[in-house]
Amino acid sequence: MHTALIAGANRGIGLEFVRQYAAEGWRVIAGCRVPGEARALKSIEGDVKVRPLDVTDHASVQDLASSLKRDSIDVLICNAGIYGPRPTTLSSVDYAAWSEVFRVNTMAPLKMAECFVDHVARSRRKVIVTVSSKMGSMEDNLSGGSYIYRSSKAALNAVTKSLSVDLLPRGVAVVAIHPGWVRTDMGGPSALIDVEESVSGMRRVIDRLTPDRSGRFLSFDDREISW
Repeated sequence: MHTALIAGANRGIGLEFVRQYAAEGWRVIAGCRVPGEARALKSIEGDVKVRPLDVTDHASVQDLASSLKRDSIDVLICNAGIYGPRPTTLSSVDYAAWSEVFRVNTMAPLKMAECFVDHVARSRRKVIVTVSSKMGSMEDNLSGGSYIYRSSKAALNAVTKSLSVDLLPRGVAVVAIHPGWVRTDMGGPSALIDVEESVSGMRRVIDRLTPDRSGRFLSFDDREISW
């Protein structure tokens, strides 16, 4: 049986990852900050273990890793993320909020990878996924603005690329995936695709992932995105 660990699992994309992997018979470890309030998550049928996880609290990440020290994790999905204040124009940047967005979107995935790399490296699949965004692409930035969110995802892409190089000797494939513009609390009701389509696509990308594709920035429909 394969095992997936999903951070930010209590809503939106993370919740759908849990639902789909559980439906496929995977063992799923679902991390969220307040398990007692994660009613939708707890209602999912299958082999789902809901565990407390605050990705910005390094002790919380380390505690979960220690509690799972005997486990192998085939796919680690660093999904937890926030957008920050909107709009973010040149004259309205909230620098304190920027720091918080970086802690969640950029620093936390690296800490997750650090704490769970042994679990992933001893599994059969050996995959780490960071849920990024096309808004972190330099080439795709034609509209400007969104300084906080864009920079956090661009930095996450740099983290992902470095991880792919550093973990290559251990056989771990690391990719950044753009989920599309998804109808979630973050994406809003005008987004182009629903969460089921997004996650189904990302899962297909993950299923087809081979070591030679490590270090890529991919879309949910398996197209490569320019950094």
